[in-house]
Amino acid sequence: MDLKNQTISSFTLLGLSENPYLRLPLFSFFMVAYILCVLGNCLIVILILTQPQLHTPMYTLLGNLSIVDVCLTSITIPQALSALQTQNKIISFHGCFAQLFLFHTVGNMDSFLLAIMALDRYAAVCQPLQYTTIMGKRTCVTLITSSWAVVALHSTLYTAMISTLTYCGWVIHHYFCDVPALLVLSCTDTYARQLTVFIEGSLIVLGPMLFILGSYILIIREILKLRTSKNRRQTFSTCSSHLTVVILFYSSIIFMYFRPSSLYSLAYDQVISMVYSVIIPMLNPFLYSLRNKEVKEALKRVTRCYK
Repeated sequence: MDLKNQTISSFTLLGLSENPYLRLPLFSFFMVAYILCVLGNCLIVILILTQPQLHTPMYTLLGNLSIVDVCLTSITIPQALSALQTQNKIISFHGCFAQLFLFHTVGNMDSFLLAIMALDRYAAVCQPLQYTTIMGKRTCVTLITSSWAVVALHSTLYTAMISTLTYCGWVIHHYFCDVPALLVLSCTDTYARQLTVFIEGSLIVLGPMLFILGSYILIIREILKLRTSKNRRQTFSTCSSHLTVVILFYSSIIFMYFRPSSLYSLAYDQVISMVYSVIIPMLNPFLYSLRNKEVKEALKRVTRCYK
């Protein structure tokens, strides 16, 4: 690690605003979003674990997505809540980069899970007779495990590159440690690192996105072959929630990490980061899982048991 970095033992996270009148609204927003995210996603996990009807590849993936979403919000929101409550905005140097590593590991796992779900939808719509072969238990476990390995290596590279920069400032204009906010503080030439981040990050982020895009092109082509509009609507409805989550997730990620540095805007970055790190994980149980017919039926069965 660069010798000059050793003089910086901690960073200051300024958060979303220094206006004292916004402290309570921001605290309330983060608290409500975190509670909804944890309760909604934990409910999905409990239903999948306790209801035998949901022990299928699709719901295994949904359960993993819920766990990842809880982890994603838990990496950033408790820190933000503590800073808003106590006004202690200090995070240690090593704590900052631990947060960076965990955030990118879990965040990219979200992307890979969405890609595996697209494969599941493709198999269900385009290859229904071979679904159990394509999306067997062993296949799901292999895909999920290998995805964790890839995103962990990716985040290790990111963390190593960013942590070895020379920093001339310690005030981060953000509510958590992220790559764009840290690059602004560097007083050395970051072009090579930014280029590496762009190229390697494109493979990790855009690879799953292109896979999802290809899958949905095949799915839509298959849907259009159906004879009646009713069958087309019913078939597409099984994919609509997943597609909504994909569009929200990737549009915010691409704007945040894959744009020219000349377009950097502190205010926009803070808003966009809240979309993919707070709002999407909070909405996922409602946009995706709780709209699913089998999940709603499982929830009714569990509710009747406690009446």
